[in-house]
Order: sequence, then C-alpha cells, then structure tokens
Amino acid sequence: MIDRSDLPGSDLPGSHHPGVGLATDGLPAPSDPPAAAAPPPRRATRPKAPLWHRIRLLLLLGLIWLVVVWAAMADNPLLPFVDAVRIHVVESQWLLWLMGLELLRQIHYFVSERSAGYHRFWAHGVFGGFDRAMKRRFSDWTRFRLARMVKWIAFIVLFAVVAGQILDTSPLLALFAAPALLWQALPMILQLAFAFFFIAFQFIGLFWLLSRGGVDTYYPDDIKTRFSDVWGQDHVVQRIRENIMFLEKPDEIEAKGGYVPGGILLWGPPGTGKTLMAEAVAGETGRPYVFVDPGAFINMFMGVGILKVKSLFRKLRKLSLRYGGVIVFFDEADALGNRGSLGGTVPGGARGMRPPAFAHAGCHGFSYLSEDTRSLLTREAMASAGRAGGGTEEPERRSRFVMGGGMNGGGGGGMGTLQALLTELSGLKKPRGILNRWGRRALGMRPKPPPKYRILVMMATNMPESLDEALLRPGRIDRIYRVGYPSKAGRIRTYEGYLDKVPHEVTSDELDKLATITPYATGATIKDLVNEALITAIRDGREVISWRDLMKAKQLKDLGPPEDVEYIERERHAVAVHEACHAVVAYRTRQHMEIDLATIEKGSDYLGMVASIPPEDQFTRWRSEYEADILVSLASLAGERMFFEGDSSSGVSGDLESATAVASFMEGYWGMGHTVSSYSTARRLEVGSPGGGRGGPQKGESTEKVLRAALADRIEDQLAELLDRAEAILQENRTSVLAIAHALETHKTLTGEDIEAVVEGREGLTVDGRVYRDPGFISSLEDYHAAAAGAHRGHTSVKLALPAGGRRALPAAEEGDTAAATPAPTPSPYEPPR
Repeated sequence: MIDRSDLPGSDLPGSHHPGVGLATDGLPAPSDPPAAAAPPPRRATRPKAPLWHRIRLLLLLGLIWLVVVWAAMADNPLLPFVDAVRIHVVESQWLLWLMGLELLRQIHYFVSERSAGYHRFWAHGVFGGFDRAMKRRFSDWTRFRLARMVKWIAFIVLFAVVAGQILDTSPLLALFAAPALLWQALPMILQLAFAFFFIAFQFIGLFWLLSRGGVDTYYPDDIKTRFSDVWGQDHVVQRIRENIMFLEKPDEIEAKGGYVPGGILLWGPPGTGKTLMAEAVAGETGRPYVFVDPGAFINMFMGVGILKVKSLFRKLRKLSLRYGGVIVFFDEADALGNRGSLGGTVPGGARGMRPPAFAHAGCHGFSYLSEDTRSLLTREAMASAGRAGGGTEEPERRSRFVMGGGMNGGGGGGMGTLQALLTELSGLKKPRGILNRWGRRALGMRPKPPPKYRILVMMATNMPESLDEALLRPGRIDRIYRVGYPSKAGRIRTYEGYLDKVPHEVTSDELDKLATITPYATGATIKDLVNEALITAIRDGREVISWRDLMKAKQLKDLGPPEDVEYIERERHAVAVHEACHAVVAYRTRQHMEIDLATIEKGSDYLGMVASIPPEDQFTRWRSEYEADILVSLASLAGERMFFEGDSSSGVSGDLESATAVASFMEGYWGMGHTVSSYSTARRLEVGSPGGGRGGPQKGESTEKVLRAALADRIEDQLAELLDRAEAILQENRTSVLAIAHALETHKTLTGEDIEAVVEGREGLTVDGRVYRDPGFISSLEDYHAAAAGAHRGHTSVKLALPAGGRRALPAAEEGDTAAATPAPTPSPYEPPR
C-alpha cells in the first residue's frame, strides 16, 4: 500500500482526507474550481532611479535657459555674459522655477526610495486614488490619448515661451510668428532636403536597376505547349491535371473547408521534361506564365534579392487579379531554395566531383555493370572520397566546413532572399492599398481583406535534398512529384513524337529495339539523338533517317569519336582477351542483362569495354544478379592469369574495386553473404563482429578494428570463391574467349548480336560465327595466342599474322555501312561513357 502522508502536498488542508479534491502531487483535482490568482506583492519603497534619469530634465531646462541667455547676447553684442545672466535671472525666472520644481520632484522620489511610509502615502493614497478614479471613468485607450494630448500641449507651451523669449515678444505672438520664420528658413531647409533626397535617390535608383531582370512573363497567347507535347511522363501529367482543376475551379474544394494546393515541386534527373510540364500547365489553363531564373537572385549587394522577390510577387498578384490566376515557375530551384553552401555538398566533397572509382585509366569494368550497380558504386566512391584523407573525423562533419560565402553571404540567392520567398509564399496576407489601409482606418473603418490570389507556384530541381525544409512544408510546396527516367513505353512514345517531326524510315520493331538499348534516355537526350541522326543523314547526302543513322548517332553521343591510335599487336591481343573474358562470363552467367556492345577502340578514358543493358524495366535486385556482376568484374583478372600464365595487367584495378564494393554491401548490409547481421548496426552498437565467432573485441582492441577485420575476411573469402568460379567458366569456354578476341581484333567493335553469333557459331550482323566452329580455325587461333603470349613475355613483336576469317559477306550496297550500324553502350547517368 502507499502511505499518503509521504506524498507531495500531504501537508495541504484536506490532503489527509481522501475525496474528490485530493491530488497526489499537491495540485488541485480537475473537478476542483480554479483557485484565485494571488495579487502580486506590493513594493515597500519606490525603485531606485539611475543618476541619468534624475538629472536629464534639469539639464534640459538649464540648456534652455542658457539658450535664452545666448539669444540676448546675440541681439546686443556689447552685453557681457555676467550682465546677461543677471538680467535673465529676473526675466526668465520661470525657467528657474521649473528647475526648482523638478528638483523638488527628484527630492520627493529620493525620499520615496528610502521611506516605506512616505512612499505608501503618496503612491497608494494620493496618486493611487487619482489613478483609480481615472480608470473608473476612462478606458485605457482614452487615457493614453489624453496623456498624449497633455504632452503635446506642454511641448507647444514650452516652445512658445522659449520662442517668445528669443524674439522678445509674448509667447502667443511667437507662435504666430513661427510660420514666418519657417518661411524665411525654407530655402536652406529645401537645399538640405534636396541634398538628402538626391543621395537617397541614387541608392534607390541603383537598387531598382539591380532588381530588374531574371523574370520573363509569357501571356496566354504566347504559349503553344500542351500536355499532348509532354511524352513519357503520363503518371506525372495526370497528377498535375488535378492542380489545374483546383486552379480553375477553386470553389469545389474551398466550399467544403479545404484549401487549394498552391505549390508543386518537380524533381528528377536533368532533361526529363520538368520545364516542359510547367509550360504545358500554362498553355492548358490559358493563364500567364512567369519564368524565374533563380540565378538572377544572386547579387553583389545585400538586399537586392529581397527586393526582387517582393517585386516578383507584387507582379504575380496583379496578374492573378487580371487573368484569374497565374503560374510562376522557378527553374533550378536549388540555387534559391537552400540556406547556404552546405546544401550543395555531400559527404566527401562538392557535387560534380569525379569519384576515385572512375579515376582509373584503361578497362575498369564499370561500363558492363548494370545501372543500379554503377549507381551504387558511384555513391560509395563519392562517400569514400571524404575518408581518403585519413584520420578519424567523420566525412559528414568535415563536409560542413564552408570556405567563405561569397559577397552575398552564402547560398540561397543571398542573405534574406530565401526568407523573403518563404514569407511571400505563406506570409500574413495584409490588406492592400494605401487608401484601404490608412484611409479607412482614419475614418474608423476596418480595412477590406485582400482578395484570394490564384497563384500556382511550380519549382524544378535535380537536387531536392539541397532544398530547405521550410520551403517544402505543406502550405508552400503542397505536392512533390518525381519526374524520373521514362519507362520503355514512355521512351517509345517520345521517340515516335520526335521522329514524326522529321522524315525517317525506322520501323516499329527497330523503334522498340532502340527504346530497349537506351534504358535511361530522357526527353532531352532522345531529342538530341534524333537531331544528330538527321545531321548524319544530311551529311551523307540523304534526306531520310535510317536505322544506321540512329546507331551512328548513339555511338557518337555515348562514346564520342574514338581516338586515332593503333595498339601494338601484343597489346591489342591482350586488350581483346581482357574484353572477351568479360563478354563470355556476362553471356554465360548474367540473365538480367544483355550485352549491347564490345569494343577495343581506344576512347578518351578507356582502352576497351563490354557494355550491357537491361532488356526490360526492373526495380528489384537479387543476390544471384549481384554475384553475376562480381563474376563479370573478376573475369578480367581470372582470364589474364589463365591466358598469360599468371601475369595480369593494371587494367583490372577498376574491376577489382567494383567487385569489392558490391561484395562489401552483400556481406555487411544486404544479408547476401555468409552472415545475416548488419555491419553498420554492429559498429554503431559495438556488439562485436557479426559472424566473427569471437563475441566482441578483446582487451585493448577496438570494436571498429574487429568489425573491419571480420568483414574484410568474409569479403575476401567471397571474392576468392567467385574468382574460382569465374576461372572455371573461362576454362569451359576457352574456345569462345579466343573466338571473341579474334572477332574484336578483326572488327574492333561488335554488337551483342555479333557476340552471340560468335559463341553460338552462327551468322551475325557483321560477323560470320560459323567459322569459329571449324577445329582447324580454332587451332590457328591457339597458335596465334601462343605467339602473342610469347611476345608479351619477351616484349617482342608477334611472329604470326592474325588469322583471316570471320567476316560476313555483305552486298556491295551495304559495304562500308556495317560499322555505322553497331549500337553504342548506354552510359550511366553517374559516370562519363567509356
């Protein structure tokens, strides 16, 4: 049982008697009436005043008396100061009386600060009774106005008396003479005012000029874009149609107590159609369209950005009232919607940096990985860049260091610009108009509330994580839509739309294949590809785009023109074997990807590549798929060791890096390795090494070290196991490796169909794979490889010539067009093509 006598508040009256009003913590129960608030304790004496408060009025009266004395001396230069003082001791004795009264008041306060009885008599008896009588008769507002009127009267009387003394006339006449004196001094006053306003107008004009620009207004007749012009983003367009309905018929939702969503954020990769959607919204609604370049808000002088924001929304309100609504679009909103340089950084450095995973020259294997794997490796590489400097400091913490902030104090368009934007988006809607605000108030009338402005704010960015949270909250940005890469159906529709604008002879099957081999193409890249194909056709003297023009344009856009260099024979063969190993393992193990292209033509940052593409849109990844990616990565090392007697090149460094990164995530995060525990959680909770069998760190040994050692051991075991599997696959397909290497050395670039034709021994697009079924030809390939391997060991030239064969016999009309018909690999959006 609980002893109630020990509870807080048990000493209160009634606390020992259980009942309705009992509270265990000494507080009244909810059923008890609220206790009356105790009046504040009265102070026994008056608070002590500072010295300045005691003497300030005395000094003012003394200064006025000296001014009067100085005026008398100015009127009579022969009058000495002592005589002037004697005269005005008599003539201006009223000022001395005022000083005496002020002195008595300060003495009264001085006594009240030290005598409680004296203070109580005057403060609570005499003056307190007067205050209570005033409160009963007048309201607080009336008493405030009466006090203000008394102060003005006292000021006017004092001014009249002083002016009368200076002008040697009565105070009443001095008041009437004051306007004449003011008129006499008016030229000098106007000169001073003109100088002041001239300087002010210089700054006002400068800031007004700087606040111009950066905003383009398009009226309804200027915009021809419609939703039918937006291809490949039907799901986003459907959602935006709802916002148009709310903009055109706001009463449907406001009549039921809701509010019209007034802000939309479109985010996604560049070129996916975000700006086009905003134009289509303006075209569909027939409302003005205001395009805002956030870069215009970055200015040299502080405050110019704020003026631009205010001017922008003043213009939007006018357009909204005139046309019944307006659409404003902020392009690249991350330039305006962040609070500084911190928003534009990621762990490890600034955006746009080249991660170390892509810094290797030669064949580093990224081109043949799937898009998800390449994206994962990119993020990991960028994060690892912050840790490359060593030390124990977290990269997240180091990335928050900002080197200065520019002349405007940082990002976000300058200091105060973002705050001004936030205020305009959801600030207090004050009444508009000078007459409405001041005139109606002067007449005692309530100002009219502002009208409902129909402003649809649309923003676009490809870095939504850098936007300020205050900008993204509901009420400012109500809806956020991702405008991602189009699906295959969307890509087909986009290709059809752009191809319909130019003469072409591309069939529906070829269009389907083109959409398949460009899985991450955006509207902008598709438009550019079709335009490049048209330029290629015109350059060749044709007016109709064909399939070969599209493929040649794709290869040019993805890879760029190949460098005009030639390998020496032994290096050419080594690169061909390297890429052939990738191709064979990819063909045998990777079911979720198809080979798009294999080449040994040297580009700007690659020696050769095998590029793969997904045959269909896929949104989940499995262990078997990641293992296949690792096998393809390790095929280069296993193949070079197998075909060159244990030797290997530095070109496998990128392949090993990608394989290690994927294996690390499989072992430590995804539960696809030897254990199921999470490395990140074990490190954070310091629970020991997952799967290590030791249960935790030993004495003097850090948890982090144990975790890293255990994880590294498991990763090494998995990579070693997969390396053996890759070597076994290559041993079983040795003939296919040599066949593909020969086809690469012969043709330099092969399509996925050609590689399949070589492995299967049938006729392909440019390669006749049937010759690789001939045992005699395979024997000649073995002899050539032995000669090339010997030349590699001795750094000599290859003694045998490359065996001839494997070329498909083409009609004369198609001669020379084969190379143009080879498709190019699809580059990752996170890395330059190789």
